[in-house]
Amino acid sequence: MIGRLKGTLIHKQPPWLVVDVHGVGYELEAPMSTFYDLPAVGEPVSLFTHYAQKEDSVSLYGFLSEAERRLFRDVQRVSGIGAKIALAVLSGAGVDEFARLVQAGDVTALTRIPGIGKKTAERMIVELRERMADMVATGVAAGGPAAGAANVAADPLSEATIALQQLGYKPAEAQRMARQAFAEGDVAETIIRKALQSALR
Repeated sequence: MIGRLKGTLIHKQPPWLVVDVHGVGYELEAPMSTFYDLPAVGEPVSLFTHYAQKEDSVSLYGFLSEAERRLFRDVQRVSGIGAKIALAVLSGAGVDEFARLVQAGDVTALTRIPGIGKKTAERMIVELRERMADMVATGVAAGGPAAGAANVAADPLSEATIALQQLGYKPAEAQRMARQAFAEGDVAETIIRKALQSALR
């Protein structure tokens, strides 16, 4: 079991990143809540990880905070939810916002996250409300994502569009969301953040 990685960030393109640990490159999938705060490529990084093994694949997921990893694991305890939707939850809402939506019983906002229908949202509220209350009470969910350092992409709009598709949005919808969120000078992470925030409104 790999629980944590500390090394040099050598590649990042949502939702994938690669961390070099003593010459071994670990490829991880990470939510946008982690991407927002990643250092620049070439800088040191430390990530909490979740290792998942299926019959035909092995996956490694990376998170900057223990709260993100805990939420990623908690969400998958809900019937019918897997890693893809758990990543979409963290990318679309983040720990603080998701905890607030669950405690408020906001089915409408939860269904705006890709892959979550009304019945799934209702199950999440019933099964996770107590856990989310515990996270808020203990301060685990405190401190939402802040914009971090990022590489200047050759085409941040295209990169943001591709990342939104990876998160579960249909191509046309991802393109529309990215274009509406785009402002001159924005990097991909900024465009994605604004697009996801708008989607929850």
